[in-house]
Amino acid sequence: MIIELKKNISKETIENLANKHCAFHIFNENKNFLITSASVKELDKDLNKHVENQWFFANDMQLSSRDFKKTTREIKLKEGLSIGGKQKNTLLIGGPCSVESEEQIRSASELLKELKLSVLRGGCYKPRTSPYSFQGMGLEGLQLLSKMRTEFGHLIISEVRDATHVAEIIEHTDIIQIGAKAMYDQGILRACAKTQKPVMIKRGFGTTLQEFTQAAEFILSGGNSNVILCERGIRTFETKTRFTLDLCGVAWLQEHTNLPIILDPSHAMGYAYGVPALTKACMAMNVEGLIIETHPTPTLAKSDASQQLDYKEFRNLYNELQPLAECLGRKIR
Repeated sequence: MIIELKKNISKETIENLANKHCAFHIFNENKNFLITSASVKELDKDLNKHVENQWFFANDMQLSSRDFKKTTREIKLKEGLSIGGKQKNTLLIGGPCSVESEEQIRSASELLKELKLSVLRGGCYKPRTSPYSFQGMGLEGLQLLSKMRTEFGHLIISEVRDATHVAEIIEHTDIIQIGAKAMYDQGILRACAKTQKPVMIKRGFGTTLQEFTQAAEFILSGGNSNVILCERGIRTFETKTRFTLDLCGVAWLQEHTNLPIILDPSHAMGYAYGVPALTKACMAMNVEGLIIETHPTPTLAKSDASQQLDYKEFRNLYNELQPLAECLGRKIR
């Protein structure tokens, strides 16, 4: 249940009500809300006199539900750039799977500047399946990304792998990425709830849509309303591609949630030859963003070499997306 409290209610009263009813308290859009379990179906008498509005739900997908907020949330990324809401911007987030050197990440920054794109990606803490694989440059990589932001003006997105470096990611990025393997980590979710920076949650490859949205609820109920969902492919019986991109699930999320959606065709496909065509299908879904991995020399990449486009392929894809964006009334940023 979500309860909007009447105006001019004292802070002490709100705190007492929240404690008594085991509810989260958030302040959003100049309104006070209490959020408790969806299993609660009626109000106590002591609470009823303080209620301005109320919403009941079939399950704990509450703050992210279109039953609560009818339109997609607008998330401001910087002055003059927002996604969601009435905005028709689609981010084309580009950069390598991993930050490997200053020369490499600088070349990616120059590419994005050439194409007038806004968001640079690069992994610094890599959640690898094998301990013998490249684990990322860590803090040194984040500092390189910060340097590129200063020089080129890009927004930075990078992944938090575990709770040991959440503070570093929050400090050095503009959009916090919670990866598919970390989306169940409540320590990470709760830490990201305490910041107002945008947080992009990647769907785990064995995660249901209900579990996916409830990960978002951890952040929303903690007071951070700037949450983005990212579909990056789920594991099915198919072995010829890395994962299966769940566009049916994307349609469900667009219908039932109020959160902006970004798609990651690079990880879903797993092979560069299929990324351009899959990206166009993603664009046709009218989403708020796309993540495309690109590397100056993909065959030499230290992680996910097979799925990264070279810069010529990235430029070609950018150009091929323009007519699709125009048909949808969207602008690639």
